[in-house]
Amino acid sequence: METTTLDKLPLGQEAIIAKVGGEGSILRRRLLDMGLTPRTRVMVRKRAPLGDPLEISLRGYELTLRADRAEAQAYGSTAALRQNRPLSDA
Repeated sequence: METTTLDKLPLGQEAIIAKVGGEGSILRRRLLDMGLTPRTRVMVRKRAPLGDPLEISLRGYELTLRADRAEAQAYGSTAALRQNRPLSDA
């Protein structure tokens, strides 16, 4: 399965969260509480002029993340989207 970090996704690109990591359990818990959970479909909506922060759309709302947090924490799978597979097969 092809994976990439959210900060590397181009604008308008959709992905499915494959896993959420974190340097500490508190940061990981916060990201999970904000809805960044495995098998969640996300889309990069906006990016600041210098690339940080970025705004992603998920679960019907927009979430703004610092690029370094998106790079280290959430990984999106684009393979399932290109093959039009349902989320349960991602």
